[in-house]
Amino acid sequence: MTPISLFLIYLLVLNLLTLGLFWWDKRCAITRRWRVPESTLLTLCLVGGSLGAKTGQGIFRHKTRKEPFRTSLNAIAVLHLTFFAGLVLPEFRALVMALLERTLLWIMG
Repeated sequence: MTPISLFLIYLLVLNLLTLGLFWWDKRCAITRRWRVPESTLLTLCLVGGSLGAKTGQGIFRHKTRKEPFRTSLNAIAVLHLTFFAGLVLPEFRALVMALLERTLLWIMG
């Protein structure tokens, strides 16, 4: 498997997990049960789950008015969009691919 394939699988799984946690947290909020900490949700967003978070926020109407959570999530989403838009530039894309390959080799030994 190529590094980009592994990275895309990572993003898919992470975003599905984040979307699921937004659903779970919304259910817990409705039934007044234990909630997922905001720091956990934002951490998942920061490491790549911002698309799942924004999707969950829209579908479940969850955490849409909660500040500073909303502003933090939007900032993370803009950061990710900027990063992925930067992948269009050939020099930046080559740098990111080299970093991903080195990271994968480091993780896998």
